[in-house]
Amino acid sequence: MANTTTRKEETGTMNPSGDKLQKAQQSGTEAANKAKDALSSAGSAVGQAADAGVAAVGSGMKSLAGVVRDRGPQEGMLGQATTSVARNLESGGRYLEQEGVSGMAEDFTNLIRQHPIPAVLVGIGLGFLIAQLTRS
Repeated sequence: MANTTTRKEETGTMNPSGDKLQKAQQSGTEAANKAKDALSSAGSAVGQAADAGVAAVGSGMKSLAGVVRDRGPQEGMLGQATTSVARNLESGGRYLEQEGVSGMAEDFTNLIRQHPIPAVLVGIGLGFLIAQLTRS
């Protein structure tokens, strides 16, 4: 008889409050998973929108490079400067189109890893400037 009672307790048939607790935990877990999925998809949509915006800026830079190249001086020192500006605008536009926000963040992280001391000094300098601007 004792074995029968123990088996019923193990399966939960003798403990209705335990069943309710277990169901509540499952419901909570399911709700948390749904919320996590919703946030993940929202974050993904925001990331895609940011990448699309950056790609549009890159495309604009490339078209500006064409305008500078067409309308700027073609000869002499100013012609060389015009060509250099157009080339750099085109290169920057191509980079923005190809890399997007995630690629820029990765490159920025790598730059900080390669040069940690200058990165800290730049951060301190920017913090000082922001403090001075917000102070007055």
